[in-house]
Amino acid sequence: MSDRRAILHCDLDAFYASVEQRDHPEYRGKPVIVGGDGPNERGVVMAASYEARAFGVRSAMPLAIAGRLCPDGIYVPGNFDSYLDASDAVMAIFEERTPLVEPISLDEAFLDVTATEHLFGGAVAMATEIKRAVRERCGLVVSVDGLVVVPAGGEAAFLAPLPLERLWGVGPRTREVLIGWDLRTIGQLAAFDRSVLESRLGEHGTDIWERANGIDEGEVHSEHIPKSVGHSHTFDENTLDPAKIESTLLRLSEGVGRRLRDHTLRGRTITMTLRVAPFETRTRQRTLREPTDDDLVIFRTARQLLRGALAEDREGGRTSPVRLVGVSVSGVTEGEQLGLFDAARHARLNAALDAVRARFGDGALDRAGAREAKERRRFSGQRFR
Repeated sequence: MSDRRAILHCDLDAFYASVEQRDHPEYRGKPVIVGGDGPNERGVVMAASYEARAFGVRSAMPLAIAGRLCPDGIYVPGNFDSYLDASDAVMAIFEERTPLVEPISLDEAFLDVTATEHLFGGAVAMATEIKRAVRERCGLVVSVDGLVVVPAGGEAAFLAPLPLERLWGVGPRTREVLIGWDLRTIGQLAAFDRSVLESRLGEHGTDIWERANGIDEGEVHSEHIPKSVGHSHTFDENTLDPAKIESTLLRLSEGVGRRLRDHTLRGRTITMTLRVAPFETRTRQRTLREPTDDDLVIFRTARQLLRGALAEDREGGRTSPVRLVGVSVSGVTEGEQLGLFDAARHARLNAALDAVRARFGDGALDRAGAREAKERRRFSGQRFR
């Protein structure tokens, strides 16, 4: 019986910028820089499209420098909810091929396809099919090991001429230490005295020496629990309409609850986020006694936090138009704890709502609160005072 393992490394190309170009056709083929509203802002580049990279723009570069390199770049602050949704869709495609998916970040994962590759015609065929599915279903491009096939036994020779920074685990600090020993390629690291690496870098030194020699006994672990699940919405125009803000908050809470239930997760801490004019972000947070995945529990808690924040505004004599509202759940744990009648009843209701929306779309059902908010908005001129 062979102990050969088939591992695919999948990496979405220029992820944040690619999602922006997918969602905004007018950005396609143009230099897109994610991370701020313009080169005059303080901050750094989160991502750059390939068109922006051609000008030398790179991630983590100060926006001011990016502006000098690419004066005609399109600057966007980024929409993290869109990136999360895109990541979820891509990871779902991976999980159709194997249950052993280990996300490294939103745009990168390892897939152990050893037990399933025979179902899909082999690892190379799986990689090709994954690339096609991600492109057609998600509108994104994913590299799968760059579709470079390294035959068993040829790992060390393949790695030898590559620069040190291409080796997993060699970051800027480790690279600086290794260059101090005149090590610049993975092959030079592989031929270096392992005991010296162990004495200077400890277990990490052993790990990178083994990887440089094509040895990696690490396994792909699929247990990945996010730290938080959240959604936010940016209004087309700043608003003072309480019904509009609360109905939006309800929709966001339903989306958060649905994502938690999709992954059999529950969270304990509810955070409500407001962005008000001119550009001030406020957050309010409350921790529940028991973790939840229930839409209404999330919404009612977030609504209390929202009303409290707006009441503070009024008491302070301020009127701050709202640009963005968001809700997230953190303190996330895996598994459900049902049994009490009310909890079970809410779970069945949420499951029914999820099933209808999955089939007919998110707008197929409104909770009573959402309908009432719409009616209030239609017939009331109420504003925050």
